[in-house]
Amino acid sequence: MSPRFEADYLLETPVALEQAAATIAGEQSSGTFRPVPGETAELKARSAARVEVITDLGPIPGPALPGAATPDAPHRRARITLSWPLANTGPSLPNILATVAGNLFELNCVAALRLTALRFPPELVAACPGPAFGTAGTRALSGVNDRPLIGTIIKPSIGLSPDETAEMVATLCAAGIDFIKDDELQADGSHCPFDARARAVMAVINTHAEKTGKKVMYAFNLTGEVDEMRARHDLVQSLGGTCVMASANSIGLTGMLALRRHAQLPLHIHRNGWGYLSRHPALGFDYPAWSTLWRLAGADHLHVNGLANKFSEPDASVIASARALMTPLSPTTPACPMPVFSSGQTALQAHGTWAALKSPDLIFAAGGGIMAHPDGPAAGVRALHDAWSAAMNGIPLAQAAKDSPALAAAVRAYA
Repeated sequence: MSPRFEADYLLETPVALEQAAATIAGEQSSGTFRPVPGETAELKARSAARVEVITDLGPIPGPALPGAATPDAPHRRARITLSWPLANTGPSLPNILATVAGNLFELNCVAALRLTALRFPPELVAACPGPAFGTAGTRALSGVNDRPLIGTIIKPSIGLSPDETAEMVATLCAAGIDFIKDDELQADGSHCPFDARARAVMAVINTHAEKTGKKVMYAFNLTGEVDEMRARHDLVQSLGGTCVMASANSIGLTGMLALRRHAQLPLHIHRNGWGYLSRHPALGFDYPAWSTLWRLAGADHLHVNGLANKFSEPDASVIASARALMTPLSPTTPACPMPVFSSGQTALQAHGTWAALKSPDLIFAAGGGIMAHPDGPAAGVRALHDAWSAAMNGIPLAQAAKDSPALAAAVRAYA
């Protein structure tokens, strides 16, 4: 018998819960809106999706989304779990995505639907690339152990030339930064071509490494078509770089899989566009479900937003996302990607992040939180180091700021 994979959903519907769940299961496996020749009992037993669980959460006022079949009828909310035989898709992430998040959301018996979790059998997890480096490999390449990687984003996000970018990188390297990334908007524009930027930046990083023994990890944004991404990866690798970056929703799962199978460097995966997949609570994805696919496809780092962020996501969701990334997908495949905290992060969030997560296995990427420090980027880096050291050692922020001018200035500036 084929192993099965499962998906959990939050469903709202005007029809009987059992009927709605069965309609979704049929639509996403062997059935359609009418019985068809060949849809035998044997075929259904082999290939049909199953409704595993229905938990009735009670009545709701009405449809959250337009287009429901009977908008004025009483509506109910439920949590449902569906399962499919892995034989339907094989170990194909693009086709699994079409199964668990295909023509479900627009069915007219669905007044709202959100994919909240995915679970896969060990056979599927083992068949996928998964993180090639993850947390352990990232620490080995960066030389940073027992604390978060302190990182930043090149700001202004776009508009700097390769030489101006390299000058900023030189300042950050001297300041003791661990990790730097391109902004997701900076790829291969005419003002800052990828190849020229990579050469200029790596010249600075290599010189710094020769002097100090510390090679700063720089995630170059190689987002593009598959052949472009492969060529850009190879250039970064040839220059001694230790990380590349791509925008998940721009390259898609097939682009990601092609890149992972080619790459010899960690893949830093940005989730820009996440809001259109998640912002309405009755539609789209919860992060643990979405990120599972990208973990299987080979992401070594995945963005999770940050506490007290500049976006609309609440802190509890951010921490739940990070914890999901830190949980192995299979007992036989323990490698986990490193969560990346970013979006409006400063020295003020270190204590809260540590208190909520109780783990140093993360990249803490502060753009303006470093670059806009009133005493300059070097003081911004120092402030973050001091804030995280204090948090991990149980020293309150106010007390730590008394012993760190850089941290004190950050508290005044960002409070």
